[in-house]
Amino acid sequence: VQLQAYGGGLVQAGGSLRLSCAGSGRTFSTYAMGWFRQAPGKDREFVAGINWIGNSTGYADSVKGRFTISRDNAKNTVLLQMNMLKPEDAAVYYCAADKNYWSLFGGGGMDYWGKGTQVTVSS
Repeated sequence: VQLQAYGGGLVQAGGSLRLSCAGSGRTFSTYAMGWFRQAPGKDREFVAGINWIGNSTGYADSVKGRFTISRDNAKNTVLLQMNMLKPEDAAVYYCAADKNYWSLFGGGGMDYWGKGTQVTVSS
């Protein structure tokens, strides 16, 4: 599975962005998908995850109520809708895939990582 995240950019605090992750391969729909982010000088952290069929999701406490993850397996795409953005949301955002949904939340390695997309939030 190859992944590519895109949709990042510069937005004012309080604004919205929608990130997309395009996956390749016929097995994309069999993977749980997650979004992670890494800010300068900080460790990469989990943001949101969704199971292979899209009926179970999980979020980091810092983004609950503001971010929404979804997927369209017919299009091999995972989305992250980010609303009410804060300066502390600024980071490089990565999408990742793993066969085990619970691995998204465990802080361990993922099966596949995509290249990141930069999100900048101005105050």
